[in-house]
Amino acid sequence: MATQSPAQSIIETLTSRGQTLAVAESLTGGGLGFALTQVPGASAVFLGGIISYTTDVKVHELGVGQSVIDQYKVVSEEVAIEMAEGAKNKFATTWAISTTGVAGPGDYQGVREGTVWIAIRGPINQSLTLTLDGGRDGVRQGAISSAIGTFARILSA
Repeated sequence: MATQSPAQSIIETLTSRGQTLAVAESLTGGGLGFALTQVPGASAVFLGGIISYTTDVKVHELGVGQSVIDQYKVVSEEVAIEMAEGAKNKFATTWAISTTGVAGPGDYQGVREGTVWIAIRGPINQSLTLTLDGGRDGVRQGAISSAIGTFARILSA
């Protein structure tokens, strides 16, 4: 019997609980939503996402406070939390996951390349920071894998 992937586990668990999910992505550029929707049956629980690659989209579409961005920078726990809250509210979902970070090449606004923040909002709230290597693709893929793995662990607890 094949082992279930974390994404499959997420979709199955949300379906069995009647819960829903949305995403707000920056550095992952839609990769998180793509990874989740590769699972058959995802349409029952995955309602959508916003790729907020620019600050304007974070502010205008997700409701991230410009003052929060000014104070903490776009790559911060505070912005990741507001992104997740914004997606959760916009799509009226049970859960939301956000990603923000610096994939590179190079640092951004004084934040080191490979720095990633992930926020999960729902019945359980969690945020985490990662420092990843592997170039642009490695950082993006690491962020996607970490977001999915972390959320799967939260749901299984």
